[in-house]
Amino acid sequence: MAEPRPLFAAEGVGRSFGRRQVLKNASIWAWPGRITVLLGRNGCGKSTLLRCAVGQLRMDHGAVHFDGVSTLRPRLHRLAHRGLFFLPEIGMLPRRGRLRTHLAAAASGVAGGAERMAAALDELGLAAVLDNRTGQLSGGERRRADLAVALIRAPRCLLADEPFTGIQPNGQELVARTLRRLADGGAALVVTGHEVPLLLPLADQVVWMSAGTTHGLGSPEAAAAHDQFRREYLGPNAATGLRPPSGSDSPAPGGWSRPR
Repeated sequence: MAEPRPLFAAEGVGRSFGRRQVLKNASIWAWPGRITVLLGRNGCGKSTLLRCAVGQLRMDHGAVHFDGVSTLRPRLHRLAHRGLFFLPEIGMLPRRGRLRTHLAAAASGVAGGAERMAAALDELGLAAVLDNRTGQLSGGERRRADLAVALIRAPRCLLADEPFTGIQPNGQELVARTLRRLADGGAALVVTGHEVPLLLPLADQVVWMSAGTTHGLGSPEAAAAHDQFRREYLGPNAATGLRPPSGSDSPAPGGWSRPR
């Protein structure tokens, strides 16, 4: 059976800032029903790639494809109109005003918006802080509130840059379950971060960024067994959140499986 085409792709992207070339030939893909995890060291260009992909930064070269339409100059409002949602690393909600007001604004004009808002609050554990001002929320609460906006909009494709930043471990598990539910419902997701034991088990596909270039590593099991990826990014003794098959005391190359 042929591999399905991605719903979203940014391919061959390059971007320089003055004489500093951040992206040389970087690509990212998102398939319906799957989570693509983009990993790489701080400053390697992950956020720059996503910002180029949605048109917040102009690409020096490259192309973006979304739902069969290709462009050299993407625009976020046009992508959003067709079902893409971008969750930036810096967050979305202003610090003024109450959370209720901001989420109600996101739900305005959305079919079933009030019901979606109530469901998002329940799923992300935000009901208790609904009447708090956003500037009074903790970093983790603000990040979950950003994701609540995405849930209200029910995107076909979600690009989430560092969605676990500032969130405590119990909240991280909650966010991971939410992202998996979105994918299981048919959405195409790209997620970045550094929480390897959380992200690798969550992933369906892994893309590694290094030196301004991306490398599609395939499944998380394949990524965990990739010698160069382990050596240069994970470290030889890194915890990956994956476990070897039962009955084995140590992993063998290609023999990883995800926790069930």
